[in-house]
Amino acid sequence: MVDLNELKANFLNTEFDRKNFVLEPDQLVTAASTSGETRPQFTEPEHPDFQATPAFLCSLASGTHLPIDFPALGGVPMDGGKAVECFAPVRPGVTLTGRTHLHDIYDKKGRSGRMIFIVVRMEVYDDTEKHLVTTDSRLVIREK
Repeated sequence: MVDLNELKANFLNTEFDRKNFVLEPDQLVTAASTSGETRPQFTEPEHPDFQATPAFLCSLASGTHLPIDFPALGGVPMDGGKAVECFAPVRPGVTLTGRTHLHDIYDKKGRSGRMIFIVVRMEVYDDTEKHLVTTDSRLVIREK
């Protein structure tokens, strides 16, 4: 059985990946339109408040999903969902930096057994170090 306290002590809140992004207006329009968004601040690059949709921001991902020395937990991994918290608009043409760390590790027990949840958090900053967005991705592993 995996010791969650040991995993937390060894891996929580330590940055394990950093990636730069520059969003293009056509990317943002395509993503917004495809998802059914109609508000002009998300679909019209000429709009004075043109920005990325929160749903698009959830698609930003680092190059590494877990720290390189994170142990294999076995079991069946599944996507446990995504969440985004926006603090300021994300504009195209700005160099963004995503910094990724493990935010939480916890378990739940159910009829099918123990499930381990790993919350991978990416904090996105602009080129002035302003914190724009936080995205959380949950990985769920059902123990065998």
